[in-house]
Amino acid sequence: MILIKNGYIYTMAGETIEGGSILVDDGKIVEIGKDIVAPLDAKVIDAEGRMITPGFIDAHCHLGMWEDGMGFEGDDGNEWVEPVTPHLRAIDGINPMDITFKEAYEGGVTTAVTGPGSANVVGGQFVAVKTYGKRVDDMIVKEPVAMKIAFGENPKRVHEDQKQSPITRMATAAKLRETLFEAKEYLNKKEEGVEDPSKMPEYDMKMEAMIKVLKKEIPLKAHAHRADDILTAIRIAKEFALDITLDHCTEGHLIADILAEEGKPALVGPSLTDRSKIELRNQTFDTPRILNEAGVKIAIITDSPVIPLQYLSLCAGLAAKSGLDEMEALKAITINPAEIVGISDRVGSLEVGKDADIVIFDGNPLKDIDCKTFATIIDGKVVYRR
Repeated sequence: MILIKNGYIYTMAGETIEGGSILVDDGKIVEIGKDIVAPLDAKVIDAEGRMITPGFIDAHCHLGMWEDGMGFEGDDGNEWVEPVTPHLRAIDGINPMDITFKEAYEGGVTTAVTGPGSANVVGGQFVAVKTYGKRVDDMIVKEPVAMKIAFGENPKRVHEDQKQSPITRMATAAKLRETLFEAKEYLNKKEEGVEDPSKMPEYDMKMEAMIKVLKKEIPLKAHAHRADDILTAIRIAKEFALDITLDHCTEGHLIADILAEEGKPALVGPSLTDRSKIELRNQTFDTPRILNEAGVKIAIITDSPVIPLQYLSLCAGLAAKSGLDEMEALKAITINPAEIVGISDRVGSLEVGKDADIVIFDGNPLKDIDCKTFATIIDGKVVYRR
């Protein structure tokens, strides 16, 4: 049992508590408030007035998929040679021993939504994991959380190099539609096969993976930077009545009113990078503010390793510097990504019954460039103490 006392607590559940305490037992938050009386054998951490937040959440990264300081040997994020690979699972490519996990939780990031890159039209299945552990199976928060799809320059460029379709935006969209139609037909045959076994289709691992998308058990996770690509993603999702998140959403500020009408969440970033390709020419830290003001639910992402995961709070701080309300910026790396991803029953806020993923900071990580993490707690275990 752990008692954290005398902290300035940002619960992200609608209140802040000055001089507050949090009681943790068996990996969960069991009490939060003031004047908590803990058992005599509880381990006590005196926050001494420091800022306490839920562990930060990155809703779109590639943690453990591209290992730090390696080339091909650690490159496990893209199965380049085939444009449709929904059967691939991030859990089979993640190396939790990579140093970037340690850097993440030392920086206050306790949950990462990680998975395949954007080389393919359909890349595979993302997973939400805690950033501390030795075995990925023991770190899973939810698996799968989404099916990665990609629009724009990346699948065009990759498959042009492979001398195969798609090499145009038209073909990318057509390939996705084709896959979804095949999955619908496969699902229909499976359902018919329950009544008539002769109609049961031959097992297809790719189509099995897509059934979760069709049943809206997981959303499409759409890599889309340019406004037209974002709208194509929405168009296809509407055609098939699917859930979708808009990841990167670099030109989202140009169509904020439309995105607000559509009611789809935007995972914005990475913004702390150069404009390395044409579809990033309108990249700006104004995007989160403009989308938020339009009524779009936002999360801020690093796309790690593009931006190291420990700088997630810096990205949120730069969005705040560009006008995003500071509390909204904090929501964008805590409760918002948890709700968007579908894991808010466990993480994203400090509430009784939720996982004890708690970070204590020396200063304000959104405002103070020299802010250091004082302690990180994941599942009720102190995994870092400065």
